[in-house]
Amino acid sequence: MSNRSWFFASQGKQQGPYPETQLRAFIANGTVTAETLVWTEGMAGWQRAGDIPGLLAGASGLPPVPQRGGLSATGGAAGGQSLWVDFSIWALLGRALLFLIGFLLVIPAPWTATSFYRWFIERLRVPQRPDLGFTGKPGDIWYVFVIQGLCSYAGFGDSYFPLIVIPLEAFLSWMTIRWIVANISSQGRHLPLTFAGSPWAYLGWYVLLYVSVITIVGWAWVTTAWIRWICRNITGTRRTILFNASGWQILWRTLVFALAAAFIIPIPWVMGWYARWYVSQFVLVEQTA
Repeated sequence: MSNRSWFFASQGKQQGPYPETQLRAFIANGTVTAETLVWTEGMAGWQRAGDIPGLLAGASGLPPVPQRGGLSATGGAAGGQSLWVDFSIWALLGRALLFLIGFLLVIPAPWTATSFYRWFIERLRVPQRPDLGFTGKPGDIWYVFVIQGLCSYAGFGDSYFPLIVIPLEAFLSWMTIRWIVANISSQGRHLPLTFAGSPWAYLGWYVLLYVSVITIVGWAWVTTAWIRWICRNITGTRRTILFNASGWQILWRTLVFALAAAFIIPIPWVMGWYARWYVSQFVLVEQTA
């Protein structure tokens, strides 16, 4: 074990590789604690340092390291472990702009959308699921992205046309989620994940979100409930996916994001802050019999 190089998660980022002597130095000074996620070659996935026999060598009583922005290595309910994401704010901004431009130009949408999803999923850090990947291809559901691009122009001309398009947009969004979930892989192996939510229920949530906008703030609670419904309908995993955010948390963070984005310059920073927080609210909990 002493010849291995180690990685660990700290402050929402992957650190390493470090030789084991350096890792033990981090344990001694409290940088790595029993709750810190670590990984080395030969391990099936990320594990708590405290769960690896002999690694802490009596240092498990060290205090936990505070995590910035709520991106702790573990957290959530019932001992669940939070997801986190590793990207630079400039890469996120560039990818998001390409994603938007692709849909505005319509034809490039299948390529820009697929590229964005692949880039983002590859940067997700999921406990015990190293090296996430995305196997979807632009040609899989190219027509979905093209129609979505065309739907973005629905607000021009007839004022009633956007209302007619809502059910179509909902169905296309449902197809996109099914496609994304079904094409997630780990270490090059396809994961047996499926989104089992019905299109009719998805349409109901979609319409409810539109209606909730009338209440000014109610959309945040609808969004929270909708995401939790989506999580409950992802099957094929031995762990339950939870979404811990509350309506208030989504509301005030979205308002901060919108206000900061209005000044243009802060956009990369608030976009990164917002995306990292959102990802950190997804927690994996072992299913009990």
